[in-house]
Amino acid sequence: MSDTIHAQGDGQQHPIGIYLKIWLLLFVLSTLSYMVDYINLQGYLRWTLIIIFMLLKAGLIIAIFMHMMWERLALVYAILLPPLCLLILIALMAVEGDTTMLSRIIYFGEGG
Repeated sequence: MSDTIHAQGDGQQHPIGIYLKIWLLLFVLSTLSYMVDYINLQGYLRWTLIIIFMLLKAGLIIAIFMHMMWERLALVYAILLPPLCLLILIALMAVEGDTTMLSRIIYFGEGG
């Protein structure tokens, strides 16, 4: 009986080495993100690199520190699918907005 209670109280243990490696990787990604500004990149290259580094860091934090890597697939889907659907809808509306603006420019001119 006491073994069962003791086993349930322990929980899942992960080696500390993986956390230290992720901390180091997050530090490297943050350094690269700051280097984009330091070397004064401009335009789409700058924003693309910043967004890539941001998404990589967010993915690592979610996967490791929020323990999503070790969760059941149903829980991962329940947490990650709604924001993904919102991002897809935002992208669709941005495309629709561009189409509407282009139509207005074509039919009403740029001054209107």
